Amino acid sequence: MAATKSSFLDKVLGRIGRLDTEGLQTVVQRLARERSFLETLFNTIEDGVLVADEQWRILYFNQAVTQLIGLQAGGEGRHISEILPEVDWKKISKADISGGERVTRLEFEVHYPRPRFLRLYAAPLDGEAAGSSGVALILHDATEARHKTFEAIESERVQALTLLAASVAHEIGNPLNALHIHLQLMEREVKKLKGDGWRVTSDKKSAARVTRSTTPDAVEVAKKLELYLEVAKGEINRLDYIITQFLQAIRPTPPQLKPASLSDGVEETLTLLRPELDNRGLTVKEKLARQLPNAPLDAGQVQQVLVNLIKNAMQAMTRGGTLTLQTGEGSDGVWVSVADTGGGIAQEQINRIFDPFYTTKKKGTGLGLMIVQRIVRAHNGRIELESHVGRGTTFRVWFPLHERPTRLLAPVEKK
Repeated sequence: MAATKSSFLDKVLGRIGRLDTEGLQTVVQRLARERSFLETLFNTIEDGVLVADEQWRILYFNQAVTQLIGLQAGGEGRHISEILPEVDWKKISKADISGGERVTRLEFEVHYPRPRFLRLYAAPLDGEAAGSSGVALILHDATEARHKTFEAIESERVQALTLLAASVAHEIGNPLNALHIHLQLMEREVKKLKGDGWRVTSDKKSAARVTRSTTPDAVEVAKKLELYLEVAKGEINRLDYIITQFLQAIRPTPPQLKPASLSDGVEETLTLLRPELDNRGLTVKEKLARQLPNAPLDAGQVQQVLVNLIKNAMQAMTRGGTLTLQTGEGSDGVWVSVADTGGGIAQEQINRIFDPFYTTKKKGTGLGLMIVQRIVRAHNGRIELESHVGRGTTFRVWFPLHERPTRLLAPVEKK
């Protein structure tokens, strides 16, 4: 078709001086039809198409450009750098002038009118080796493809984590159980020592001798041993918690969905964590919607999500901080938000907080948010995150109001 157009224009231009009024009118009408056809075609495709002149001022753009980067009607004549400041246009111009690679490809992120990941293709319009009468720009929305890539990478990480965690749980779990049992036995003996008033002495002839004593030596020793035992038990419990997190991460259980109230789940979780919240001196604000419709939820897994998010919020704040829990309803589901007044999350850390083992806390496992993400995805929900350094962080979790119907293949008709 391109060859036909070129031939038609060549013929017209070759005899333009000999055309009468009717012939010129026919040519103009044909060109108008072709322009209308091309505009309809360009406005139908999902990729953005821009045309800029030699000074990189916009000559034309289709409707997809408006959706991708927010350029509105009347934007012709504006410099391309005003619309896409994320792109190094000087570098692209130099490559074009020097006769380098004819098509420039690059990827970048935009945040207006909504966060998207775009892939840009830029090519000169004239196709000559040097110099250009303009440039054609194609914008492709690669957000979904990028998310799928990240999900594939995450899947590989989880598989590697599965193998590692299974080995760790097997090798460490049994010794931890044995240590825990023996610490309990030692604790019983220490209580006997403390209650009977035994005294431990030593001399040159014997290494040690245990005798009854009315002095407080045995009581003091027993108290110290109790403190040491408490420390040892605390560390063993922490190791046991890490292994539990491992197992939850590598053995995902499909959610058992039943109609449940998200607000009720928040209240039950608060009741569970209230002593720890009070002990930390934190203020709790509840903004729970009372008429929230029931959604298909696994109440136990949703509580696990809330516990992880609330504990993260608690650990991000100092005494006097405020924890705000809110529920609501949107057009596509119900949501719960957990907001803190802590130090916030730096921009360079936000993209990694769901990675396994990544944590900003001294004693964190780096698995809590990974488990949260897995549970929410299993519910066909999504997580939104907003954080400002020095002001705090808000996690908002959405759950759909209806289960996705299972798609069945139609039976093949026998001929």
